[in-house]
Amino acid sequence: MTLVADRAELERDLRAAGLRVTQPRLAVLDAVHAQPHLDTEALIGAARTRLDAVSHQAVYDVLRVLTDSGLVRRIQPQGSVARYEARVGDNHHHLVCRSCGAITDVDCTTGEAPCLTPSADAPPGFVVDEAEVVFWGRCSSCATAPAAPSPAPPAERSAP
Repeated sequence: MTLVADRAELERDLRAAGLRVTQPRLAVLDAVHAQPHLDTEALIGAARTRLDAVSHQAVYDVLRVLTDSGLVRRIQPQGSVARYEARVGDNHHHLVCRSCGAITDVDCTTGEAPCLTPSADAPPGFVVDEAEVVFWGRCSSCATAPAAPSPAPPAERSAP
Protein backbone atom coordinates (compact mmCIF):
# COMPACT_ATOMS: atom_id res chain seq x y z
CA MET A 1 0.00 0.00 0.00
CA THR A 2 1.36 3.42 -0.96
CA LEU A 3 0.43 6.17 1.50
CA VAL A 4 0.97 9.87 0.91
CA ALA A 5 0.63 10.94 4.57
CA ASP A 6 2.89 9.55 7.29
CA ARG A 7 1.60 6.05 8.03
CA ALA A 8 2.65 6.21 11.69
CA GLU A 9 0.73 9.47 12.14
CA LEU A 10 -2.40 8.03 10.53
CA GLU A 11 -2.13 4.95 12.77
CA ARG A 12 -1.78 7.21 15.85
CA ASP A 13 -4.84 9.20 14.77
CA LEU A 14 -6.92 6.03 14.39
CA ARG A 15 -5.80 4.64 17.75
CA ALA A 16 -6.34 7.99 19.51
CA ALA A 17 -9.93 7.92 18.23
CA GLY A 18 -10.35 4.42 19.69
CA LEU A 19 -10.35 2.73 16.29
CA ARG A 20 -8.53 -0.37 15.14
CA VAL A 21 -5.92 0.21 12.49
CA THR A 22 -6.98 -1.55 9.29
CA GLN A 23 -5.69 -1.28 5.75
CA PRO A 24 -8.99 0.14 4.38
CA ARG A 25 -9.10 2.78 7.14
CA LEU A 26 -5.50 3.78 6.44
CA ALA A 27 -6.14 3.95 2.69
CA VAL A 28 -9.29 6.08 3.00
CA LEU A 29 -7.88 8.37 5.70
CA ASP A 30 -4.76 8.92 3.64
CA ALA A 31 -6.85 9.71 0.55
CA VAL A 32 -8.91 12.27 2.48
CA HIS A 33 -5.73 13.92 3.79
CA ALA A 34 -4.18 13.97 0.30
CA GLN A 35 -7.19 15.36 -1.56
CA PRO A 36 -9.71 17.25 0.56
CA HIS A 37 -13.27 17.75 -0.63
CA LEU A 38 -13.49 14.58 -2.73
CA ASP A 39 -16.82 12.83 -3.05
CA THR A 40 -17.29 9.16 -2.22
CA GLU A 41 -16.76 7.89 -5.76
CA ALA A 42 -13.49 9.79 -6.10
CA LEU A 43 -12.39 8.53 -2.68
CA ILE A 44 -13.10 4.95 -3.75
CA GLY A 45 -10.75 5.44 -6.70
CA ALA A 46 -8.13 7.15 -4.54
CA ALA A 47 -8.33 4.41 -1.89
CA ARG A 48 -7.90 1.78 -4.61
CA THR A 49 -4.64 3.39 -5.72
CA ARG A 50 -3.42 2.81 -2.17
CA LEU A 51 -5.01 -0.58 -1.58
CA ASP A 52 -5.96 -2.64 -4.64
CA ALA A 53 -8.81 -4.63 -3.16
CA VAL A 54 -11.22 -2.35 -1.34
CA SER A 55 -14.94 -2.55 -2.02
CA HIS A 56 -17.39 0.31 -2.41
CA GLN A 57 -19.13 -0.80 0.76
CA ALA A 58 -15.87 -0.87 2.71
CA VAL A 59 -15.13 2.74 1.73
CA TYR A 60 -18.66 3.83 2.69
CA ASP A 61 -18.30 2.03 6.04
CA VAL A 62 -14.86 3.55 6.68
CA LEU A 63 -16.09 7.06 5.85
CA ARG A 64 -18.98 6.64 8.30
CA VAL A 65 -16.65 5.43 11.07
CA LEU A 66 -14.08 8.18 10.39
CA THR A 67 -16.81 10.82 10.38
CA ASP A 68 -18.47 9.48 13.54
CA SER A 69 -15.09 9.43 15.31
CA GLY A 70 -14.30 13.03 14.31
CA LEU A 71 -11.26 12.20 12.17
CA VAL A 72 -13.04 13.29 8.99
CA ARG A 73 -15.64 15.97 8.35
CA ARG A 74 -18.49 15.42 5.92
CA ILE A 75 -19.73 18.49 4.10
CA GLN A 76 -22.54 18.73 1.60
CA PRO A 77 -23.13 22.13 0.04
CA GLN A 78 -26.62 22.54 -1.35
CA GLY A 79 -27.01 20.74 -4.67
CA SER A 80 -23.78 18.77 -4.21
CA VAL A 81 -22.98 15.22 -3.23
CA ALA A 82 -21.32 14.66 0.15
CA ARG A 83 -17.62 15.43 0.29
CA TYR A 84 -15.01 14.69 2.93
CA GLU A 85 -12.07 16.50 4.48
CA ALA A 86 -9.53 15.81 7.21
CA ARG A 87 -9.46 19.40 8.47
CA VAL A 88 -11.60 19.03 11.57
CA GLY A 89 -12.15 20.85 14.82
CA ASP A 90 -11.36 24.39 13.70
CA ASN A 91 -14.81 25.43 12.47
CA HIS A 92 -13.50 26.71 9.14
CA HIS A 93 -15.84 27.53 6.27
CA HIS A 94 -15.96 26.92 2.52
CA LEU A 95 -16.02 28.79 -0.77
CA VAL A 96 -18.00 26.94 -3.45
CA CYS A 97 -17.80 27.81 -7.14
CA ARG A 98 -21.24 27.88 -8.75
CA SER A 99 -19.73 27.09 -12.15
CA CYS A 100 -17.28 24.22 -11.65
CA GLY A 101 -18.18 23.10 -8.12
CA ALA A 102 -14.66 23.56 -6.72
CA ILE A 103 -14.57 23.84 -2.92
CA THR A 104 -11.91 25.76 -1.04
CA ASP A 105 -11.36 26.10 2.69
CA VAL A 106 -11.50 29.57 4.21
CA ASP A 107 -10.72 30.39 7.81
CA CYS A 108 -13.27 31.86 10.15
CA THR A 109 -14.08 35.36 9.02
CA THR A 110 -14.79 37.15 12.29
CA GLY A 111 -13.92 36.56 15.89
CA GLU A 112 -13.27 33.14 17.29
CA ALA A 113 -15.20 29.91 16.93
CA PRO A 114 -18.08 29.64 16.59
CA CYS A 115 -17.63 32.75 14.42
CA LEU A 116 -21.18 33.93 14.54
CA THR A 117 -23.58 34.90 17.27
CA PRO A 118 -27.24 34.04 16.74
CA SER A 119 -29.69 36.90 16.65
CA ALA A 120 -31.50 37.98 19.78
CA ASP A 121 -34.57 35.93 18.80
CA ALA A 122 -32.67 32.63 19.23
CA PRO A 123 -34.15 30.39 21.90
CA PRO A 124 -32.88 31.31 25.37
CA GLY A 125 -30.14 29.04 26.66
CA PHE A 126 -29.17 27.71 23.22
CA VAL A 127 -25.41 27.20 23.21
CA VAL A 128 -23.76 27.50 19.79
CA ASP A 129 -20.66 25.35 19.33
CA GLU A 130 -20.29 25.44 15.56
CA ALA A 131 -21.31 27.63 12.66
CA GLU A 132 -21.52 26.31 9.11
CA VAL A 133 -20.96 29.03 6.55
CA VAL A 134 -20.78 28.47 2.81
CA PHE A 135 -19.72 31.30 0.54
CA TRP A 136 -21.02 30.92 -3.03
CA GLY A 137 -19.60 32.56 -6.12
CA ARG A 138 -17.22 31.83 -9.00
CA CYS A 139 -13.61 30.75 -8.62
CA SER A 140 -10.92 32.81 -10.36
CA SER A 141 -10.69 30.36 -13.28
CA CYS A 142 -14.43 30.43 -13.94
CA ALA A 143 -14.74 34.18 -13.33
CA THR A 144 -12.11 34.97 -15.96
CA ALA A 145 -13.21 32.35 -18.49
CA PRO A 146 -14.98 33.67 -21.56
CA ALA A 147 -18.71 33.34 -21.32
CA ALA A 148 -20.08 30.28 -23.06
CA PRO A 149 -22.12 31.14 -26.14
CA SER A 150 -25.84 30.96 -25.64
CA PRO A 151 -27.44 28.00 -27.35
CA ALA A 152 -29.01 28.89 -30.66
CA PRO A 153 -32.79 29.03 -30.61
CA PRO A 154 -34.49 26.04 -32.19
CA ALA A 155 -35.14 26.45 -35.89
CA GLU A 156 -38.61 27.63 -36.64
CA ARG A 157 -40.80 25.15 -38.37
CA SER A 158 -42.15 26.16 -41.70
CA ALA A 159 -45.91 26.06 -41.94
CA PRO A 160 -47.23 23.12 -43.97
